Amino acid sequence: MSGTTDLAELYSIIEKTAQVVDVTASHDKVWPILNAFQDVFGQAVISFRAATGRSTDELDCRFTMLPKGLDPYARALEHGLTPKTDHPAGSLLKEVHQNLPIESCGVDFGVVGGFAKTWSFPSASHLLSIDQLIELPSIPAAVAANRDFFKKYGLDDIVATVGIDYGNRTTNLYFGAGGGREVPAGCFEAQGVRAILAELGLPEPSEELLKLCERSFSIYVTMSWDSPKIQRVSYAAMTPEPRGLAVEMTPVFDRLLENAPYSTEGHNFVYGIASTPKGEYHKVASYYQWQPTVEGLLHSES
Repeated sequence: MSGTTDLAELYSIIEKTAQVVDVTASHDKVWPILNAFQDVFGQAVISFRAATGRSTDELDCRFTMLPKGLDPYARALEHGLTPKTDHPAGSLLKEVHQNLPIESCGVDFGVVGGFAKTWSFPSASHLLSIDQLIELPSIPAAVAANRDFFKKYGLDDIVATVGIDYGNRTTNLYFGAGGGREVPAGCFEAQGVRAILAELGLPEPSEELLKLCERSFSIYVTMSWDSPKIQRVSYAAMTPEPRGLAVEMTPVFDRLLENAPYSTEGHNFVYGIASTPKGEYHKVASYYQWQPTVEGLLHSES
């Protein structure tokens, strides 16, 4: 994907998708991002995500499977998409890419808020470990503080994605399958889910969350630089028909599934539920541009 015409077409899709979920896209936020990353969009997996709770006034756009040599944060700084900062969030991505076996990356932005996050993915055969991550000078101290927790639940050497949220100054660690390893089944069973959330001081899981966990392929946690605690835990399930999940579909999600201005035939959706101190919120990702290989590599589309 290259050239003004292609960018105009992509912007049109983004704008129409935002309208479907009652969000007004900001041309001043979205267009500079499309222009900055136009050389890599052709090979990207492109998804749009709507959420309940704190994100009802936003549509998130996610571009993943970008080349491993790309530094999306440096690109964002170069194009003035985000302010330069002395906070460790600003140096973490470079450390991740220089010191760990990263195979591809990604970027997130909101159609209202603009540039938001980056994603770094190791190959499925060389997942990352907590011990590797805590060696990075800019990683939140919360990662080391929770090393025993990760080890207890069999998550300490199956880190499949590192996400950095620059606005909220948080880090996401996703745990998935690869190299003959996978998330232990107990993490998705009702007893295990209850134990994990209780240990982290999070609310008792809803029946919807427990049912989703029966179908989940990934678990991920969110941590900040300001606290040793894990802020939230999320679970994600991949399915061609989200209405087949045991969840109550919100009207906004229904509209995204029914009225997206692009075909989703042959694509899966990803449905996620996050547990936070204030309760649970839901999110659904729909795919505009797909790659057949993404089925086996999908770790953070939630």
